Amino acid sequence: MKKVAIQGVSGAFHEIAARNYFKQEEIEIMSCETFKDVFGVIKKDPSTLGIIAIENTIAGSLLPNYNLLKESNCNIIGEYKLRIEHNLAVIKGQKLEDITEVYSHPIALRQCEYFLDTHKHLKAVESSDTAISAKTIAEGKIMNCGAICSALAAEKYGLEILASGIETNKRNLTRFLIVADSWRAEEIMKNKNVNKSSVVFTLPHEEGSLAKILCILSFYRINLTKIQSLPIIGREWEYQFYINLTFDDYHRYCQSLDAIRPLIKDFKILGEYVEAETPKQ
Repeated sequence: MKKVAIQGVSGAFHEIAARNYFKQEEIEIMSCETFKDVFGVIKKDPSTLGIIAIENTIAGSLLPNYNLLKESNCNIIGEYKLRIEHNLAVIKGQKLEDITEVYSHPIALRQCEYFLDTHKHLKAVESSDTAISAKTIAEGKIMNCGAICSALAAEKYGLEILASGIETNKRNLTRFLIVADSWRAEEIMKNKNVNKSSVVFTLPHEEGSLAKILCILSFYRINLTKIQSLPIIGREWEYQFYINLTFDDYHRYCQSLDAIRPLIKDFKILGEYVEAETPKQ
């Protein structure tokens, strides 16, 4: 049985993504308090896999996770795009007008702003996780309070859903990365046909340095689907660039990397894997 470390408790969206990605296999979910803990579990037991959220179509990128991935000894072995559906869950037997406070992760609260604005009597209260909010309310039998969480969390903790699909934007998608210790990643990905990669590098602090890289990738017909810059601590006004590339010819992709290597520094391939399909409406 595969062990998969997630951030959050049972019922979190990370668990849903993990079970969907490994839907043909039986997996054991290992709950971690933080994303850093996920990588810590993998370091302690390299046979464990991990899954981490990396970006959301509404809230944007989870910037700390880029550095956590780079500084770990892990590689990306896959990705999964999950349609996020939020629900208001409460102790059974209550009505919407009975609820005065709603607990959830800050990002989830932000994604449900229209619902909360429409129901002015609901006070939004930030918590560390969507599923933890549901668990806390259920275990404490807390009345007049609700949790914004997944349907899975509501089911697991015996809560009643008063309102479903309360996210403001129905195209609310989160992209998750499946990560593994580098030696295990190499074993898993052996002989796999890949069409996407994530890499990181730094550039000299001079005019046109990024434009040169983009021109080379374009010449080799490599599609850049994401670019994220982060400051380099201790090196003022210098940045590291995380980019996602998709390609239909692995040999040509390798040629493009060989072409840009002389122009960049601190280059690292974070993973080569199969691009995930985007869920339909």
